[in-house]
Amino acid sequence: MKEAELYIPIANGRVMCTACARHCQVGEGQIGLCGIRQNIGGKLQLLSYGKLFTGHIDPIEKKPVTHYHPGSRIFSVATSGCSWLCRYCQNWDISQRRKIEGFDIEPVQVPRLAQAQECQGIAYTYNEPSIFIEFARDIGVEAHRKGMFNIFVSNGYDTPESVAMMSQFLDCITVDFKGSGETNFVRKYIGIPNADPIFDTLDEIRKKTKIHVEITDLIVPQVGDNLEQARKLSKWVYDHLGPETPIHFLRFHPDYKMMEFPNTPVETLEKHHKIAKEEGLDYAYLGNVPGHPLEHTYCPECKKVVVERYGYDITGWFLDSKNNCRFCGHPISIEGKLAATVSEERYLPAYF
Repeated sequence: MKEAELYIPIANGRVMCTACARHCQVGEGQIGLCGIRQNIGGKLQLLSYGKLFTGHIDPIEKKPVTHYHPGSRIFSVATSGCSWLCRYCQNWDISQRRKIEGFDIEPVQVPRLAQAQECQGIAYTYNEPSIFIEFARDIGVEAHRKGMFNIFVSNGYDTPESVAMMSQFLDCITVDFKGSGETNFVRKYIGIPNADPIFDTLDEIRKKTKIHVEITDLIVPQVGDNLEQARKLSKWVYDHLGPETPIHFLRFHPDYKMMEFPNTPVETLEKHHKIAKEEGLDYAYLGNVPGHPLEHTYCPECKKVVVERYGYDITGWFLDSKNNCRFCGHPISIEGKLAATVSEERYLPAYF
């Protein structure tokens, strides 16, 4: 446990947390909705500081991140708790847990563990990292000292204060919309009034940081697959973040409290992809559909495959040393060098 930094005192011994857009007003002894930030003696304490619930080795593509240090090996960490109440959460046993559990660890030890496993970066994931951002920041600063990078897998439901803290250590963030951020969906299945703070967070990141941004959108069949909402989201990404911003449409599978819903039809995901391309986004992907041609990166100019993937694996790399298309020379918006060894001999026909 350690005193949080992102909060302000208000009347009668209460404090207001500024780590996420809920802005929980917490009385003496009370804990915010996230389950890990408690008012003790008029000070907000981060109960999970120095305690990780899990640590796991992942490919960076699993986050999903496809345009930042592709092929990297990532050490993924989490605490318990979350700022959202997603009824479909596949990590519900971590995110919806309201008990402080895990193993004790100092921030300096996390990058050491990551390096011992030959990881190039650390991902703060499985639950919303902004709720333990002070702990993540201290880990991330140590990671930078060791030449490692830091990634948030985030719902983006943040504040200017948390974005300012991100700028101290964060290199990449993937912001995960659900149901394209449609208001009725997020109210019923997430427990937030609307998605406005997510858009505000992305604008804040773009204007005030150099953090690499990718967008994901979980498409839930029947209740979160509105094509017009997907068009609004794609247009917003184009207008505010730029056409080179990757967007990933993810296939839903039944989990937690939404077991009665089917997997998202692949055809539905393909329609969302088509809309993103119509709105001018250069890099749109389908996720959780291994073997689909829309897992690949296509050159926006010549339309040929420049990065071939199967699931989380890179199986073909057709970029030069400056990440330009080998076929036409067009620059591809990928930061960092390929960290894996893959075939460069095969050529796939264009999907488009």
